[in-house]
Order: sequence, then structure tokens, then C-alpha cells
Amino acid sequence: MLACLDLEGVLVPEIWIDFAEQTGIEKLRLTTRDIPDYDELMRGRLKILDENNLKLADIQNVIQKIKPLEGACDFLEWLKSEFQVIILSDTFYQFAGPLMAQLDYPTLFCNELIVDKEGRIANYRLRQADGKTKAVAALQSLNFQVVAAGDSYNDTGMLKQADAGIFFRPPESITKEFPQFPVTHQYEEMKQAFQQARADLTK
Repeated sequence: MLACLDLEGVLVPEIWIDFAEQTGIEKLRLTTRDIPDYDELMRGRLKILDENNLKLADIQNVIQKIKPLEGACDFLEWLKSEFQVIILSDTFYQFAGPLMAQLDYPTLFCNELIVDKEGRIANYRLRQADGKTKAVAALQSLNFQVVAAGDSYNDTGMLKQADAGIFFRPPESITKEFPQFPVTHQYEEMKQAFQQARADLTK
């Protein structure tokens, strides 16, 4: 049985929100909690970066200071002792390094930025459209059962595809739209939800 987790909002703070706070650019606070269409969200972010002459290094400088959410490392350590764990994220490898080091290098599937020689983020490349959902489906095709957890619109596909799905600290608007998934707000609650999912799936 596998556990698949989102990264931002579940184990670490939202990178773009921290960057928005550092730059004072309010529109960079928007995430997949606010805009379900990921391409629309990223196109808006790239436009803002260009307009403000902000480069990859500026974002990486902020990421260096980001710490995992309180309790996240202990939770992840417990989860790895009970399940095989894969992080499925819409972040980018150019962002994730410092965060993965603090989380003791869990397996991460994510995307890639296209950066020009001046350090400007020119574009982004998804590994695959709706990659989280398709990753879960691929794992299931290998006869794994999957329990997935996330917090945003871009996680709902993988939660529906998984054998069991769990919300962690989602906005109320999303829980109303997807009432079939249990909602957790603390790591102890999520731990119990994973244990319950496993018990239900192994009956």
C-alpha cells in the first residue's frame, strides 16, 4: 500500500505565498486553492515575474528560508514507517531541493521550469497533464493500493483516483464541493485517517 502526498500546504508552506510576502506582490498569493486551472495560474505568475524583473534566483533565495510545517517531519517519518511514500507535487525541481533536504529526501515527482541564460523563468514544463491523477493510476496498474492526501483543487483528481483520499487543511469551499473526503487539520488527525483508510482497504 502506498501513500501519496501533496507537498505545499501539506508538508511545507506555500512557496508562492511566502514569495508574495517577501515581494509585496499580492497577486502572487494566488494558489491552486484559488484558481483550479493550473496553466492559467502559472501563466499569471510568469507574467508578474516578467513585469517585476524577478528571476529564479529571487524565488530560490526565499525558499532557502522556508521550514517544513510544524510537525511535518515527525508525521512524514511515521508515514514512511507504515507506508511506502511518494510526494506528488505541482512544484518544480528548481524549487524543491532545500525543502527535500529538510524532509530527509522523500521520493518526489514534480515538474520543471524552463530558465533562460539570464535566469529568467521563461516557461514551465509539466511532466504530464493532470500528473498527480495519472501517477496514482499508474501505481494502481502495478497492483498497489493508494491512499492520497492533499489540500487544493489540483489534488482532487488524485484523491478521487486513489483507493482512499484525505483532505489536510483545505479551504471550506473545496470541502463543500468534495464532501466525500474526510477533512483533517492536524497531523495526528491525518495519521488516524491513514490508519482508518488502511483498515478499510484491508478488510
